[in-house]
Amino acid sequence: MKKIFFAIITIATIFTSCKKETTAPEYNPAVMGKINVEFDNVVGSTNLQLNTGIYTNSSSQQYKVTQLKYFVSNFKFTRVDGTEYVVPQDQSYFLIDESNAARDKASMNIPEGEYKTVSFIIGVDSLRNTRDVSQRTGDLDVTAAANGMYWSWNSGYIFFRLEGTSTVIPSAAQTFQYHIGGFGGFSAPTANNIRTVTLDLATRGTAKVKASKVNGVDVHNLVDVNKVFNGVNTMNLTTSFNVHSPTAGATVAANLPAIFSHDHTHN
Repeated sequence: MKKIFFAIITIATIFTSCKKETTAPEYNPAVMGKINVEFDNVVGSTNLQLNTGIYTNSSSQQYKVTQLKYFVSNFKFTRVDGTEYVVPQDQSYFLIDESNAARDKASMNIPEGEYKTVSFIIGVDSLRNTRDVSQRTGDLDVTAAANGMYWSWNSGYIFFRLEGTSTVIPSAAQTFQYHIGGFGGFSAPTANNIRTVTLDLATRGTAKVKASKVNGVDVHNLVDVNKVFNGVNTMNLTTSFNVHSPTAGATVAANLPAIFSHDHTHN
């Protein structure tokens, strides 16, 4: 019996030693992978169509959108284990432009991992607003990509620019312009209209970032223009159709975080 018992133990030991190792982590946080945070501009359940689409806001006012641009920056991603990764600032400024199909996303490299939230600010932080123009390149270049997104008179970026037309506007042109900016002021205090957005990815798909995914993970978000008019504050086009200063823009800025929502993730 002792010989048989010894043989059983020996066979068991051989099978155990041949078992495949499973201790290697699924993700390597020292390796970078690509993530694309996409922004799909909509009005309710309809894709936004510049110049041609006719929409109705919460005040039952019809309007068209002729221009929509906004900055998203200072991205931060949180893994399912609670750890965070902050994208280096120089790689974290993006101008989204509805009129340019190439400007509908923010693409970055972040460490491998599974991420449950993404946070960013709508606008440009005060440090970058006040840096020398030579340090504001790429999407922040006011002579190129950011042309029309900067107040020279106020030394600051326009964070969110929405323009359109409506027959209810009591002016000859019947146009509205919402130019929202203001980071607190440089030479004098102004309103601070920088707003932070945090999107929960857990319900509709966490982002599983891996270096092997060459094209990256796509985090698809909806941006509902109708919510610009209806949120913390109601914007009535009859009385509020020209917003061109940080102080006036504070009312619209309060509505902006709620216009963003996570729709799905392509892993």
